Amino acid sequence: MGRILVILLLGSTLLAGVGVWYLQVHALYDRLPAQDSVLLTPLDAASAQPFVVRDFRGIDSDSSPIRYRACFDIDADPSQLTLYASATPLIAPRWFDCFDAGALTAALAEGRAQAVTGVSNIRYGIDRVVVLMDGRGYSWQQINPCGTAYFDGDPVPDGCPSPPER
Repeated sequence: MGRILVILLLGSTLLAGVGVWYLQVHALYDRLPAQDSVLLTPLDAASAQPFVVRDFRGIDSDSSPIRYRACFDIDADPSQLTLYASATPLIAPRWFDCFDAGALTAALAEGRAQAVTGVSNIRYGIDRVVVLMDGRGYSWQQINPCGTAYFDGDPVPDGCPSPPER
């Protein structure tokens, strides 16, 4: 009887683990439809403007505002766009193979790529960041300093927009 109980316990644990893995890596992501433009913020612009792209591939999820990832071809000059100082590429699921956070981090550190602002505060405390490198663009959403303070329950820093009601 004890052996059967242990087998059932181990089996249910294994099934639960596989279920959680599947939900995190596959089920909660939606592939985005092809797009012919992305929003980027030009220097001294009040808001983001559309820029033409080709070969767009993207994923997103309603479960978190920072699950967005995209890859695309783009002809844009980073010197004409608002730079993004604290870009930290976030890891994408392994099956979304056009986006390699490690390679992007290395390219940024070596100066082979430039991070620019896609859209500031696309949702409160969340910025869309775009890295431009060799005619390709890679995009994700990350928490900005206003969001870090807000989500931690701390007062937001000076210069942040008014946070939404909790």
